[in-house]
Amino acid sequence: MEQPEAAHGNSDVQKELAEFLRQRAAVSEVLRVIASSPHDLQPILQSIIDSATHLLRAELGIFRLVEGTGFRLGAYKFPAGVSPLMVLKRDSSPGSVLTRLYESKSPIHIPDMRTYLELNSAEEAGRFPLSKLGLRTTLIVPMLTSDELLGSLVIGRQHVEPYTEKEIELATDFAAQAAIALEITRRERQLRELQMQLAHTNRVVTMGQLTASITHEVNQPIAAARNYARAALNFLDRSPPDLQKAREALACTVKDNDRAGAVVSRMRALMQNVSTRTDRVDINEAVREVIELARGEALKNGVSVETQFAEGLPITTGDRVQLQQVVLNLIINALQAMGAVSQGTRQVLITTRQIELSDLYIGVQDTGPGLNPETLSRLFEPFYTTKPRGMGMGLAICRSIVEAHGGRVWATACEPHGALFQFTIPARPA
Repeated sequence: MEQPEAAHGNSDVQKELAEFLRQRAAVSEVLRVIASSPHDLQPILQSIIDSATHLLRAELGIFRLVEGTGFRLGAYKFPAGVSPLMVLKRDSSPGSVLTRLYESKSPIHIPDMRTYLELNSAEEAGRFPLSKLGLRTTLIVPMLTSDELLGSLVIGRQHVEPYTEKEIELATDFAAQAAIALEITRRERQLRELQMQLAHTNRVVTMGQLTASITHEVNQPIAAARNYARAALNFLDRSPPDLQKAREALACTVKDNDRAGAVVSRMRALMQNVSTRTDRVDINEAVREVIELARGEALKNGVSVETQFAEGLPITTGDRVQLQQVVLNLIINALQAMGAVSQGTRQVLITTRQIELSDLYIGVQDTGPGLNPETLSRLFEPFYTTKPRGMGMGLAICRSIVEAHGGRVWATACEPHGALFQFTIPARPA
């Protein structure tokens, strides 16, 4: 008798061990999805639902997320032949049985749904969507963070089989992981919004520094257009009218008007506070537009701007305005760095090329006083600046933008003087 009992005991231990390993594997898979998709909540919730229903031998799993004063369907797994519309069309109303269950901050175990509904009014039971799915045993677990209800996890069986304490504990663990994923996603979203606001503020400040130069850049073509328009009128007043000269003058008027409009359009694009976009970006064209904005500032400071653009660069994808913001910041920094240069050539060299067939390279080199080793190591730290009135955020924002595009940014000292700021982004064909 002892041997069969011992064998039976070993069998139970093996079953428990197998169940433990299955649970650990499921939890590991959920954590892997959370780590690989921190910005995308949907695959995380779906992975939790799939794992929970499988491990708890349930036919139904639903995530309801708090939204406003109610709940919305976040992820689900329904029995075969059941449409989510069956649940959506019978959504919970304030004060209903389902709403009260969802709003609970403690797990609710209903061993037999039919018995439970008999204790409620027939009207409320008829509106209860889970009853329409033929569920008998149901478990509702809250998702909480700092005692704040974020949503609820519902696990249901189509037969009467009450959940064990271990199963309820496992479902509670899954709900806690969902709450962690929600909190990570919320904080990531807040961080992105803050970064966007900082980037926009930086663009506004940068454009403010260029106000005088850009005003000149706009006034010059406007004044020229006015002179051409006046000349056209004079040509038309001749007897006979000189139509050819008038036509040429009017063509010049249009050209200068377009030039002024282009400057204003570039300013507007950089000043707008819009969500991150994915555009088709011609790097050479994007950099040329930025150079045009900074041209007046370069002339004012006696700096010549030279370019070495590689031809045939691939069209990449990214946020055009953000990438132009990086280039503009680097150019303005280069122009300002040469303010202390009293002798020698004042020059900025802007380079583009493709390296290793995978990255696009942009470099901005100046002939300023250069950078010492201590400055080089801290240049891209937030709030670190070498300027008397600098905020120390420009280069830090540049780094965050470049890294968000999958690239990197760095600086090197040049000999005998000057500095070279460089960044790369992946060449992603549109």
